[in-house]
Amino acid sequence: MLNNIGPMGALLIVIVVLVLFGRGKVAGLMGEVGKGITAFKRGVSDGTQELENQRQQAADEARDVTPQNNERDNA
Repeated sequence: MLNNIGPMGALLIVIVVLVLFGRGKVAGLMGEVGKGITAFKRGVSDGTQELENQRQQAADEARDVTPQNNERDNA
């Protein structure tokens, strides 16, 4: 259905949207979309960083498994 739109059809759709909603409304909507994308990227970055911190903490806890000097002498 949408395969036959072409550049002229897309231009016509853009013009109709601008006429119906006005330039200010479309610009405001695009601004909100941009803010949403930015918030999504920030959330993904924060989630990735949090997972990396948890992995690093688990690695730090698991790293030191050797007995202390006084425990080694008792064995």
